[in-house]
Amino acid sequence: MKPVEVVEGSSPVILGFPHAGTLVPEDIWVRLNDEGRKLRDTDWHVDRLYRDLLPNVTTVRAVFHRYCIDANRDPTGKSLYPGQNTTGLVPLSDFDNQPIWQEEPDDAEIARRLTAFHRPYHAAVEAQIERVRALHGIAVLYDCHSIRSRCPFLFEGTLPDFNIGTDGGHTCADAFERAVAEICAAAEGYTHVVNGRFRGGWTTRHYGSPQDGVHAIQMELAQHTHLERESDPFAYDEEKAGRLRIHLKTVLERLEEIALSMKEDS
Repeated sequence: MKPVEVVEGSSPVILGFPHAGTLVPEDIWVRLNDEGRKLRDTDWHVDRLYRDLLPNVTTVRAVFHRYCIDANRDPTGKSLYPGQNTTGLVPLSDFDNQPIWQEEPDDAEIARRLTAFHRPYHAAVEAQIERVRALHGIAVLYDCHSIRSRCPFLFEGTLPDFNIGTDGGHTCADAFERAVAEICAAAEGYTHVVNGRFRGGWTTRHYGSPQDGVHAIQMELAQHTHLERESDPFAYDEEKAGRLRIHLKTVLERLEEIALSMKEDS
């Protein structure tokens, strides 16, 4: 299977989808247990949620499921959140701390998956950043995520609807973070936080380099904002999604506007 799908556009904005894929090759599928085969930790329908919101946007989407290997984790296996519960490069448990494997991958198998899945995804991300930056002198990588609003193993209570991550402001110019936060704060009926429990994964932290013209921001959405329910079959809710898409469209349009204004000022 082809591990990554890319759609090239002319906008300075790039959408990353590291966790929307649901394909698991047979040789990996047979190693999963019944819990793992539920694929519960998918970013369900998040690619559909952003579809056609911004003309000419570039998209990079991992086709493989995060249980094969997590494209938003440090390839060395270093934890994103030291001292906090999280899942690793190849998760051994799900977000409820339930084991997902009949046969856990060894070091050799993890190395194979890095080559087969993780590296091709990031090669595609890197190529699109360079292409877009060559066009505009600037690139904005907007990393698209979603998660169940309640995961006691990972965090207490209920997650805000919009979770904006910039690693404490290090991964993008302040104008981008401020604009996204203002739009989310003004979205009636929704809650938001900046650099809360999710302050940006490896993708955001690795590529975000404002001084080099690459600005990265992660958006982690609570899944109740666009799913009928946060449990099997994780069905897409057209009405909920329609309301949410209005605000996401505004976010993307504003990011593009800021990027183009920076291009003109440079």
